[in-house]
Amino acid sequence: MTPVILLAAEKESAEVTDWAARIGWVVGLVLFVALVYWLMREGWRWRGTLQGDLPELPSRPSTATTPGGGGEPPLPGMPDDPGRARLSMSGRYHGSTTAGQWLDRIVAHGLGTRSRVELTLTDAGLDVVRPGAEDFFVPADALRGARLDKGIAGKVLTEGGLLVVTWAHGERLIDSGFRSDHAAEHNEWVETLNHMINKTEGAR
Repeated sequence: MTPVILLAAEKESAEVTDWAARIGWVVGLVLFVALVYWLMREGWRWRGTLQGDLPELPSRPSTATTPGGGGEPPLPGMPDDPGRARLSMSGRYHGSTTAGQWLDRIVAHGLGTRSRVELTLTDAGLDVVRPGAEDFFVPADALRGARLDKGIAGKVLTEGGLLVVTWAHGERLIDSGFRSDHAAEHNEWVETLNHMINKTEGAR
């Protein structure tokens, strides 16, 4: 066999070997990603199981859920009439954690799902409407505080880029993080919420 033929055969063999190695790497990478995704999913489920003591979230008031509208009686802490809107905001919901522990994510009842959000503050409480995720309502007497922060549940923003609302539910204190489409609104929300909370606590 001539040297030219030998070189051609070696080159063809090398190319076949390279393709096999690449395919092996791709398959291995896909399997690794699938394993990581599965572990994350199982961890999420396990965390939800551990938080099984968290009560169902009150739904926001509506004519369909009040006796006057022909519905069932409202859930505990959910008013018949939410009252006039003090503030409203469009933005994003970035998650909830155990109060004071910004990495201890709460996933039960959909609280771990990030989404768009429409916030409305009334005399009755905080109405949280989330397209594509579960809505919930925080009664006024469950609100505990509001502040500006920069991170929650693995999401880090610029200093003061996050509105964090602390509220009580069941036996837990929860921090929920929101970011307005217009961050300049955050200060007004903090001031109004804390004023409302102080007024509510003073009336108890």
